[in-house]
Amino acid sequence: MLDMSRKFHVVIQRDEDGIYIGKVPELKGCMSQGKTIQELMKNMKEAIELCLDVQQEDLGKFVGVREIEIV
Repeated sequence: MLDMSRKFHVVIQRDEDGIYIGKVPELKGCMSQGKTIQELMKNMKEAIELCLDVQQEDLGKFVGVREIEIV
């Protein structure tokens, strides 16, 4: 079984109301928020999964990778 895990950076800011806001620079428009860092990170995981699903739909369904040699 292939390990399909990926890692992303979450840039975290805190707004004037004390809410944590997270953004993922690698995924355009991928952001979420939470009252605590733990809640933010839980919400970010869900947001990243949704962003990846949308991104995959935009690219089409992955079929595979093949190698070809030209001599």
